[in-house]
Amino acid sequence: MLVVGEALIDIVDDGARRDEHVGGSPANVALGLGRRGADVALLTQIARDERGRRIAEHVTASGVRICDESWSLERTSTALARIGSDGAATYAFDIVWDALRAPEGIRPRVVHTGSIATTLEPGAAAVRDVIAGLGADEVTFDPNIRPALVDDRDVALAHVDAMMRLATTVKLSDEDAAWLFPGDDVDAVLDRILAVGPRLAALTIGAEGAVLATAQDRVPVPPVAVDVVDTIGAGDTFMATMIHALASRPAGPLACGDLEAIGRDAVRAAAVTVSRAGADLPWAAELADG
Repeated sequence: MLVVGEALIDIVDDGARRDEHVGGSPANVALGLGRRGADVALLTQIARDERGRRIAEHVTASGVRICDESWSLERTSTALARIGSDGAATYAFDIVWDALRAPEGIRPRVVHTGSIATTLEPGAAAVRDVIAGLGADEVTFDPNIRPALVDDRDVALAHVDAMMRLATTVKLSDEDAAWLFPGDDVDAVLDRILAVGPRLAALTIGAEGAVLATAQDRVPVPPVAVDVVDTIGAGDTFMATMIHALASRPAGPLACGDLEAIGRDAVRAAAVTVSRAGADLPWAAELADG
């Protein structure tokens, strides 16, 4: 597997103290896959500074390989996450995302991308070119919109639409859906995604669980009750779990039972992440008995 996208340092401010954690949605997804035992590489952009080395050490400790092409920045990017009383995070970014080169010697069956890497130029168009050139059987995409980084909403929407047309699986949060398709209900959002061409669409709805859909089936997934510490990495955990499940299945149609199993596992894994601070995604052993 290959994950393409940003890796950065989350500076978490809960009002009482600041802590630094490795973050970035694609990097979190790669980490989650590595912790599930997947053979996964990360194509990102980091610097050979203290924060960049910390990112590399963190993800490689979870079994993720950093592509050599990733060492391309002068300064590793950061995101300041302020945690509200409800545990939700709001972000302020100091990030650079440049054009990137395709990794040498990697021809993955599954490729994932999303978030800042797919909407921030000059790198966003290059991400699509790299992914299109890889010819993977499964291309997964999580827009994970960061409005603080979006100067022109129409341009961002065009980037998202172009990436959805390359994808076989698309996952949105309810916040993404409200920003991308204001006024649309759950079914309308899923219909929009599937109409573009992916075989699978998923919409996460926070404490209400999620809905997974194909052209034939639509499956609601109930939430898992948990004491929330913060929501950092919850959507990335859901995405990583979906990718791990899809990688074990053929690239063709998914049955209703597949959607139920994938959604149940993804919700359960995300519940583990929100029960602890930062993007501390679960390891395979923590999910083995579910």
